[in-house]
Amino acid sequence: MTDRERVALLVIDLQNDFCTGPVVASRFGGDTAKLDAVTANAARAVDVARARGVEVVFVRFLGDLEHQGPSWRRRDEALGKQPKCLAGSWGAQFHRVAPAPGERVFTKLACFDAFLSDGFAGYLEHRGFDRLVFAGVYADVCVDSTARTAFQKGFHITVLADCTTSLHRSDDEVLRFMGALYGARVTTLAEEENAWSVSSQERPEWNTASA
Repeated sequence: MTDRERVALLVIDLQNDFCTGPVVASRFGGDTAKLDAVTANAARAVDVARARGVEVVFVRFLGDLEHQGPSWRRRDEALGKQPKCLAGSWGAQFHRVAPAPGERVFTKLACFDAFLSDGFAGYLEHRGFDRLVFAGVYADVCVDSTARTAFQKGFHITVLADCTTSLHRSDDEVLRFMGALYGARVTTLAEEENAWSVSSQERPEWNTASA
């Protein structure tokens, strides 16, 4: 891939407690069709990336009480939230995906931003990635938090619109925001699958700040 922009697919928080079950269903008014489609697409994005030789990097969340800061605990107490993705639990397991041998997994300890997890930033720098492609949940929480730091660290951002969805805001609003603030390239898995097969020399706009 020396003649291409060096790309990684970041899979954010595709875990059972965020993707399935009655608590998740209640967040979406009982209708999880959109979320189900998004997680299925994100899992397919992993397969496509592997087939195209694009490195897949997994990020997961652990919300055990011992990892929570005082502000996190106070918020959960005020809102009646229960800890999610406890270490060793079914809820913390990946949903529809599983890292392949050799693929890296980084763990966030009760935080949104993957750059706060041990070794994450250093690994991306060591691998020399130029562009990070985001899939996973949620677009307005952990995807956005990680993309914001990534942009400030100099990475180009791509968001797969059909591989993520929002929790607190509309998808369109969040994606427009990311495009405006981070210069994010908002696309779909089908479009990105084609892009992953084309060298940066044939797609020079990939190397511009406005891409």
